[in-house]
Amino acid sequence: MVNDPISDFIIKIKNATLVGKEEVSIPYSNLKYAVAVTLSKAGFVGDVAKKGKKTSKAIDIQLLYKNKKSKINDVQRISKLSRRIYLGVNYIKPIKQGRGLLILSTPKGILTDREAKKERVGGEALFKIW
Repeated sequence: MVNDPISDFIIKIKNATLVGKEEVSIPYSNLKYAVAVTLSKAGFVGDVAKKGKKTSKAIDIQLLYKNKKSKINDVQRISKLSRRIYLGVNYIKPIKQGRGLLILSTPKGILTDREAKKERVGGEALFKIW
């Protein structure tokens, strides 16, 4: 049983890149799909596609590699089920000197740290990826 779907989502992607898989399939939810699309726009993963109908939906995510090295080195969950972390726009800082991303759940949807600063909106810090 999965208690934290976002943690499960990011760990499945990380483990698939460590093994060298080209694609990973994850059970569908609107939040996971929005996060996957955001990661795709940022260039950490390739194409994102919805597969299946009704109860058996899944998200297929293409993983990207450069010179046989994954674009995803590591991920770190920030907000957990037991402790939610909210950041105002003034407290959003660059991750790994700008090479990484902070994914936030904001009133304007799922945004990266750069997009949130541009939109001048804060929110729940979901995870860091670099």
